[in-house]
Amino acid sequence: QTTGAVMAKGVEDTLYYRILRYITINEVGGDGGRFGLAVDQIHQALAAGRPQSIVATATHDTKRGEDVRARLAVISEIPDAWAAAVARWSVRAARFRTGDGLPDLATEYLWWQTWVGAHPPEPDRAWPERAWAYLEKAVREAKRRTSWHRPDQRYEGALRGFVEGTLADVELAADVASFVASIEQPTLRNSLARTLIKLTAPGVPEIYQGTELWDFSLVDPDNRRSVDYAKRRALLARAERASPEDALRGAGEGLAKLWLIQRALRVRREHPVIFDGAYRRVRVGGPRADNVLAYERGGELAVIVPRLTTVPAPGWSETRVALDGEWEDVLTGERAHGVTAAERLWARFPVALLMKRARRS
Repeated sequence: QTTGAVMAKGVEDTLYYRILRYITINEVGGDGGRFGLAVDQIHQALAAGRPQSIVATATHDTKRGEDVRARLAVISEIPDAWAAAVARWSVRAARFRTGDGLPDLATEYLWWQTWVGAHPPEPDRAWPERAWAYLEKAVREAKRRTSWHRPDQRYEGALRGFVEGTLADVELAADVASFVASIEQPTLRNSLARTLIKLTAPGVPEIYQGTELWDFSLVDPDNRRSVDYAKRRALLARAERASPEDALRGAGEGLAKLWLIQRALRVRREHPVIFDGAYRRVRVGGPRADNVLAYERGGELAVIVPRLTTVPAPGWSETRVALDGEWEDVLTGERAHGVTAAERLWARFPVALLMKRARRS
């Protein structure tokens, strides 16, 4: 069957969907048999965290940067739109395949996912080489058509030609960039939510080199590039005096992520006892309750973040978080009391980090 015909079927019956299901969760230390967790399971896992264990979202051996995975998690929420985009790109890219159909569909699909996931936020002359280095490592270590010990030059040549051809196709590249732009805000919310959880859940947060800003790197050697510390120092100085709105306006540079990290780490430094305290789930009710993850640490710090970030706006005003007492958001300065709408908690920034007023005073 042609790729277009495959994609025209029901999404869950396609090769693409089945591969998506495993590629998005196939990461170092991951469990390929578990596609996702329900809210109850997430809370159980977080509550079971050990105080001295490392909580990491990236390491030297991560196969995809943490924000690449944030994008992939978003596309897993919109299978219909994703399937339509891949079908469109695959049909257009047919001219870049060899006469006998190389590369194979599974590897082609990996390429679409890689292109979207690591799409450079600004022109990157090294991007074609970075992309090829990643795919060469992926197909050789998969050992299905080639390997490090017995490289198949014909297969790899076909794959490299396909990658370079698609990247040089201006119309195709514009379509990919447009798709990435369409999921920019859900990706931002997803990344910030995960970052705040890492910084506040039981355990010791690990920030791998360079991931204070967006990390759209791929596997080594891509993820071992030198860190631009001068850029980070300059952004850190801006973050110090930035409002939530300023941070979001600078999101493209990574300012929003750095701004959040700076403020959350400041809380850890100034109130270490809180993070020795118990983890307690905070009750959430309403139509979007399953799209909110809320918990307290030590009864004095509350974290409220979105989950499954492509959900539409209706229902957020009726989705409420049951807070006990008076709270103030460390990030925005906004105050909350008692049962509060999630929409209000995230009015100025996509995640909330609340401290009890008694502690703040």
